[in-house]
Amino acid sequence: MNISLGESSRSQRPDPPVGVDNQPLEIAVLIPCYNEEASIGIVVNDFLQALPHATIYVYDNNSTDGTAAQASMAGAIVRTERQQGKGNVVRRMFADISADVFVMVDGDNTYDASAAPELIEHLLTDRLDMVTGSRVSEIKEAYRQGHQFGNWLLTTLVANIFGRQTKDMLSGYRVMSQRFVKSFPVMSHGFEIETELTVHALELRLPVSDVDTVYINRLPGSESKLSTFKDGWRILRTIMTLVKEERPIQFFALITALFLIAALVVGLPIVFEFIETGLVPRFPSAVLAASLVVISVLSFLAGIILDTVTLGRREAKRMHYLTLPATQYRQ
Repeated sequence: MNISLGESSRSQRPDPPVGVDNQPLEIAVLIPCYNEEASIGIVVNDFLQALPHATIYVYDNNSTDGTAAQASMAGAIVRTERQQGKGNVVRRMFADISADVFVMVDGDNTYDASAAPELIEHLLTDRLDMVTGSRVSEIKEAYRQGHQFGNWLLTTLVANIFGRQTKDMLSGYRVMSQRFVKSFPVMSHGFEIETELTVHALELRLPVSDVDTVYINRLPGSESKLSTFKDGWRILRTIMTLVKEERPIQFFALITALFLIAALVVGLPIVFEFIETGLVPRFPSAVLAASLVVISVLSFLAGIILDTVTLGRREAKRMHYLTLPATQYRQ
């Protein structure tokens, strides 16, 4: 069944996608917001036109402007999350809301609402768990150069460590299945939530895909909350934390190698001197070298132990994911 709209007029309401029981699938549009008064009304209206059968939820994250009022006037269900940070808002949304299909989008009017039916159709027809709206823009001002380079760098880093299934890891425009949302243990606090979503899908080897979507310039009076360096560092730190938790052998093998190299640098001259003279004149250096070797061995053993723990955690998450029903879609 094709759920694309053709006409954007709300008077021509297309039939919603239906399940195998011939009941309409519930679609929830989730919009985390902080100080988006200038754009949130437009975003809500655009998604009501693109997905007239969906329920629009706006979660206000301590905005100091009229974001909540504008969202409510536009027809959204407005709720509040007091813990500051996008990750905290997403955690609350995923816990509170039940639906068959979840559309998550930012409230800054930089994403194309008319692409939502295509993203949903791709999710349903290909039986996927997540479809990412990969940003494409010919407007130079829409995608700041620092953000573009940082996105490429971080996406490439994650692809080399965990595998490549997306070309836009930091996109805030995603369509997700119910069992993806309800099996995802949100741990992030801020903008690193997109990284966590991507790595979760990669680690559980869930079926995901990308669809190119237009990326639009912000409206006048609307400013990006993403700091190129501050949030870029937080995302990089999140990636390193996820490497430690999800790839402990590789993480601790690196630490092992560093300590072992340091031990060789300190200890080899002492060994050569002992072979030549039979004496150990620099005893403190010998102790230091031996200690570094011990630390490197302990690091390697820690990696092996934590890898077993990680495997158990991954299996538990996978089993929980499998206990949730897949979205039953009748094409």
